[in-house]
Amino acid sequence: MSEGGSPSELPKGWALATIGDLIESSGVFTDGDWVESKDQDPTGDVRLVQLADVGDGWFRNRSNRSLTLDKSRELNCTSLAPGDVLIARMPDPLGRACLYPGGNRPAVTVVDVCIVRPSGEVDPRWLMHFVNSPQFRERMRPYESGSTRKRISRRNLAKVELPVPPVEEQRRIVIALDEQLSRLDAAVEAVEQSRARSRQLWSSILHQMTEGALSRNVRRPVTWERTGEVAAVQGGIQKQARRRPVENKFSFLRVANVPRGRLTLEEVHEIELFEGELERYRLESGDLLVVEGNGSPDQIGRAASWRGEIENCVHQNHLIRVRPGMRLRPEFLELAWNSPKVAQQLKKVASSTSGLHTLSTAKVKSVEIPVPSIEEQDALLDAVQQWRTKQLVAEAAQQAAFVRAAGLRRSLLAEAFAGRLVPQHSADEHADALLARIRAERESAGSTKPRRRSARRAPAQRKREPDASPVSDAPPQLRADVPALATATQPTLDLEIPS
Repeated sequence: MSEGGSPSELPKGWALATIGDLIESSGVFTDGDWVESKDQDPTGDVRLVQLADVGDGWFRNRSNRSLTLDKSRELNCTSLAPGDVLIARMPDPLGRACLYPGGNRPAVTVVDVCIVRPSGEVDPRWLMHFVNSPQFRERMRPYESGSTRKRISRRNLAKVELPVPPVEEQRRIVIALDEQLSRLDAAVEAVEQSRARSRQLWSSILHQMTEGALSRNVRRPVTWERTGEVAAVQGGIQKQARRRPVENKFSFLRVANVPRGRLTLEEVHEIELFEGELERYRLESGDLLVVEGNGSPDQIGRAASWRGEIENCVHQNHLIRVRPGMRLRPEFLELAWNSPKVAQQLKKVASSTSGLHTLSTAKVKSVEIPVPSIEEQDALLDAVQQWRTKQLVAEAAQQAAFVRAAGLRRSLLAEAFAGRLVPQHSADEHADALLARIRAERESAGSTKPRRRSARRAPAQRKREPDASPVSDAPPQLRADVPALATATQPTLDLEIPS
């Protein structure tokens, strides 16, 4: 079946439809709810499912946000049911879908997540898999909006056509996909564990380097000194309206350009400099760029060396420049700075009573770093390089495995929704009959395709329409029309933080 998907190209017994065509009068096809920060209550009984909880085929218990039952009713929130298909209307990736597995308390979701509760004759696992397929992503692309960050509205999501197989074939597709994807997921998990072990090994190597244990040519213990005693520490340039690049513009590094231990220079901004500033702020090869602040304490003070990649380049004030003196090799400084022992110091000096985590030039100067002799640094760098070469080979193999797994997943889904993964049976009822029954049920109930109220209305103006399910204080129950396999085969990463 081509991406065009005309009816003549559909597999035998299949029919084209939209998500709305699969919803009975009692079903749901709606956005989540506009729940603001002021509406939330950490002690509430109703869980607020976040956009980050919706994975590409898996549900993640990542957030611990809640609101009270009274507030959810006041806001007219739509209650989630086990087996609901959740579709993310924002990346990454856009349009990813999973099944809501249920839980021990009521749950609602945010406005950037679309809730789909199809007819009992439609397998929700089939619908989830199709939304995650290359075919659906390709069909969805013309309806996306936004420039820097793509999104799709529910109105446009409803325009995307789906090739619907007969009900029995839907089930055969799901069984085949569940079997193949579960094996693929197990393989990916093994690679993830391998990558975690590689990172732990690298952290151990850096620790041994700072202790001088990697080379017999190092006198132990290694001397540690304050950074300000062996390097020049300086802040950067604050971005302001008057610095819009016009006449005297130069390349300008930001925090986004400085991951730990490397630079990403695909997108480098520019800034206007004034007289004398280039000489003062220009980066030199060997300078260490230290990130001043971050929302995650583990990322505070991450750093990477500048090696003169761009001529006449400066940096913003959220990056602190550490220029090594004569007693430090720049390569040794970068590795030592990103080592566990220095990272612990950075986390400690960056913390504050307000909960913010930031560094200053004074704090950076106070951080102690190992300072063996230049000859000893060279010996340690040689030893580290041997380990680094092996680690880079392992990382390349791991990345290749991830790429291959992603390709296999796309291929499996593409084959499934082109009608080539499982056999077609002539005895299967045509999908047109299924769609006709759903349409007749809606008409007999006096209902049209589900529409969505405006979630942005003030609470007093919100009216519950027939497609939305009011929040109940009863524990969620698995819908009778959802096979037990719906929650058994979907990966659920339980990362919820205990309250």
